[in-house]
Amino acid sequence: MTQTGMNPQGMVTGALGAGQGVVFPTPGQMMRRRAYRHYGFIFGGVILVLILAMALLAPWIAPHDPYYQDLERRLMPPIWQSNSTWNHPLGTDNLGRDYLSRLIYGARISLLIGLSAMFLSGLFGSSLGLIAGYFGGRIDMMVTFLITVRLALPVILVALAVVALIGSSLKVVILVLGLLIWERFAVVMRSSTQQLRSMDYVSAAKATGCSTPRILLAEILPNLMNNLIVVATLEMARAVLLEAALSFLGMGVQPPLPSWGLMVSEGKEFMFFNPYLITIPGIAIFLLVLSVNLLGDGIRDITAPESST
Repeated sequence: MTQTGMNPQGMVTGALGAGQGVVFPTPGQMMRRRAYRHYGFIFGGVILVLILAMALLAPWIAPHDPYYQDLERRLMPPIWQSNSTWNHPLGTDNLGRDYLSRLIYGARISLLIGLSAMFLSGLFGSSLGLIAGYFGGRIDMMVTFLITVRLALPVILVALAVVALIGSSLKVVILVLGLLIWERFAVVMRSSTQQLRSMDYVSAAKATGCSTPRILLAEILPNLMNNLIVVATLEMARAVLLEAALSFLGMGVQPPLPSWGLMVSEGKEFMFFNPYLITIPGIAIFLLVLSVNLLGDGIRDITAPESST
């Protein structure tokens, strides 16, 4: 005869016969155990937290005003080169602005664009995917057609054309990117909703008279959050790269905002004699994108049923 119970630490226990106890970890404990063992998740999370802290604490940790120009100190090298000074640890740009301060404040721009574009695209794409996957039929055909049309359009070229017509600003870049990178949300949410709409708990909700919005938001959407979070991290990294590309081409964030992509664009004219002007913001973009991707992969591995131990 088998008896089960809950010990004071929250572990599920079972008794097989007399005096033989077996302890079963709860799902939350299993996920935490996998998270502690996933080095990519830990590394990505630490780097992303550091970048977030740098962005939030920018007014207190930046040594100088990122917009202040001192032409007498223009193109000063970083501290690992000769003729440098600790007053400007990462040197200065072609206008004499402190590069470390602009790098710190640039984290705000990149994170703002990445998070905002991800939120807009996630809201639009997830809504379309939920509706198409749940209702099917003509609605599914219409959404599939929209996804196909979107996939046929190259993102960077469409973004360049729209920004050239409307004008470039921070709000325009966020809006354009948010409306151009929603297709992954729609595809993942559509396929996942198609799998869940025939589950027993969804049928039970229908039988009890729950409305369609309640079924979608309270029964189906919570069970898709893991997939949604993984796609959101990938799209955030994608938005950061697209913003950097647009700023490099002169169609993204405009001066004097300290965008990392804009810093690379401004430094390309001096890349042969002052390579740090493009190397430093390039490494910053690389670390941000790498941390977000590692975090997304880690969440997928930790929450996937097949990765349980």
